[in-house]
Amino acid sequence: MNEIIYKSIGIIHTPYEDIKNMPIQPSAAKGVKGTVEVYYKYQAGLKDLNGFSHIILIYHFHMSNGYQLEVKPFLDDNLHGVFATRAPKRPNNIGISVVKLIKIENNILHIENADIINQTPLIDIKPYVPDFDAANNIKIGWLNQSKHKMSNQKSDGRFDFK
Repeated sequence: MNEIIYKSIGIIHTPYEDIKNMPIQPSAAKGVKGTVEVYYKYQAGLKDLNGFSHIILIYHFHMSNGYQLEVKPFLDDNLHGVFATRAPKRPNNIGISVVKLIKIENNILHIENADIINQTPLIDIKPYVPDFDAANNIKIGWLNQSKHKMSNQKSDGRFDFK
């Protein structure tokens, strides 16, 4: 199987019209509000989601063209394999963000901690469940020396999509 085709189930709306100076992860986007517009035909799939405080958004990096197998990520000046980073230029342009779910109004999800560019196509939504998703005895590789930079680091154009 060489090709896998996904259909968008909605659109993510945020204040970011350009990747420059965007937060690079949800933890650096504290309080940034956005909405997720789920297409009406998928609205029934939102049943009972309002009981969760956080959700995982899976989306398509629609502005990313091509990929690099070795990249200089935002938090380091050394080359790393793309799979050891969260860089957007990937063989499959899939992004994930764990965001806070504020409320649901019909087919609109109100979220916080949005680190996603405006008009991003949504592929899927999953509830964040700490007992399922949080792990113990975590090692974070090369990021261990750079994690303190996260709260101040913004996108600097090194993965410019144009």
